[in-house]
This record gives sequence, structure tokens and C-alpha cells, in this order.
Amino acid sequence: MNTNESRQGIVLGEVEISRVVEWQGAFVPARTLVPDAPAEVWKDNEAWLAPDHWEPGGDRAVLALQTWIVRSAGRTILVDTGVGNGRERPGSPWFHQRQGDFLGDLARAGVQPQDVDIVVNTHVHGDHVGWNTVAADGDWVPAFPNAQYLIPAADDAYFGPDNGYGKGLREDDRLIYEDSIAPVHRAGQAVLWDGVHRIDEHLTLESAPGHTPGSSVLRLRSGGERAVFTGDLLHSPVQILEPACNSCFCLDAGGAAASRRRILERASDEGELLIPAHFAGPGAVEVRRAGGGFTAGRWIP
Repeated sequence: MNTNESRQGIVLGEVEISRVVEWQGAFVPARTLVPDAPAEVWKDNEAWLAPDHWEPGGDRAVLALQTWIVRSAGRTILVDTGVGNGRERPGSPWFHQRQGDFLGDLARAGVQPQDVDIVVNTHVHGDHVGWNTVAADGDWVPAFPNAQYLIPAADDAYFGPDNGYGKGLREDDRLIYEDSIAPVHRAGQAVLWDGVHRIDEHLTLESAPGHTPGSSVLRLRSGGERAVFTGDLLHSPVQILEPACNSCFCLDAGGAAASRRRILERASDEGELLIPAHFAGPGAVEVRRAGGGFTAGRWIP
């Protein structure tokens, strides 16, 4: 893979990728995040997991909340939109009533709200749709007034009112839908898709269910270069080493593991740069086969 660094990120073929980090740091205990990953996997790989992905002293996973900016075919695309400000998230203390300067950081990366053409929500979880909207006159309105919001239809159905907002299992799911998804529908900016959705000649969305019913990945192919934005199929690099191990947030364990292995196989065999939603540090990594499994190769900042 021949990646070229640009002023703001990297260039793959005719596509430029950069990111805005909303938050980065030690999160939950490592084996709370990935319950089935043995302690030995973390310890045996400490040399490269720490400090970007693991805090050994506290045994805590290190994550980033970030939005990927993709400039492709003359358009500006945001992949996932983080947590957002001022959200009621009683079940998620890390996200509850958060305040940050995401829009300022986006502007410093050269993107004003009106510049955004497409917002991709890889799935409908609170740390991926929060900046879909902003508060205005006591209501929530789309943060990006000129954008189409691409939302997986299966997630919209599962987390929406017809299914009791995720079957009523978490109060946060109702709040997330009401403040970050429903306003986009009311504004006429939501585009629901299923299966495969082609954005342009370089970018294609594909369903990868398991983490959520509509969990998806964004594939990039341009000028012989390839990448895949994997959303929450992987929360930690230990899941490259142990692809059968899900995060604690996966709704369908078997489906998530199958989707993860399929994406890792393709990334290693086709030379796709892996760009997960929450990897801290450089954020993107090449994947290689190792015996019957996989290992992390070169990290791409």
C-alpha cells in the first residue's frame, strides 16, 4: 500500500482522509471492553498495545472518539459524528452531558457545517451519531444543513419507535434516537439504505451486521489503493489477534464475530487499510495473516 501524507491526513488514490478526535484516553477495564480476550493476549503484546491502546498499570483499554473526514469526488464526507454536547445519557456516564469543541475542531480541520455533503453513520450508537444534530431554540436540528445522512435501515428500524427504541432495553437508546436521528428525518435529510449503497466511484457502504442489526463498513477503492472504515466491528487491536472476541457492546455475538472475521480476511488478502472508529494513536493499521489468524502490521498515522 502506497499512502501519501497530505497536510491534513493521508491520500489514498484520489481520496483524502483526516480526522477530528473528540476525546481520547483510558476507558473501561480491558476485559470489560473485550470480555473473552484472555489477559495473556494483552500482556504478551504490551510492547505495541501500550500506551496507545492499553494502559497496563490500570489494565484499562485506551480508546478514541473520532470522526473521519473523507474528501472524495469533490465532496466532503464525515464518517460517524461522535457523542455530541449536552446529551442526556443516564446509562452512559462517559457521554452524559458532555461538552466539547468538536465543531471548532472540525473548522480547524477546514470543514464548516455547511461544507459537509454526506454524513455516514456506520450504526446508531450514541458515540457515532451525537453530532448529527445541535441544539437550537430548545430543539435539536441537523448540524450539517446541506448534508445527506446515510443511516442503516436495519438500525433505524431497530432503534426507532416502531420497535420500542431497541425493544426498550436501554433508556439511552430512546434518547439517542430522539435527539440525534429523529430530527434528521424531520428535516428530510435522512437516507436509509440496506445491503450495499454506492456513494461515488471510490466509496461503497456495505452491511456488516452483528454489533448492531445494521452495523456497516465503508469501503474505499481509488487508484489501486484500498481501505475499509470498520465502525465498531473492532474496538481494540486485540480483536485483530482474537477475532472471535466481541466487545461488550455487541448485540449479536455470533453475527459480530462472523462479520469481523470476514472483514479481516478481506483486509489482509486485498491490502485494505483498516480504519476502525475507536483505535487511538495512529488510528489506522494494515492487517496481515499469521498462521490461521491475523496480526497488526504497519500503523498509518
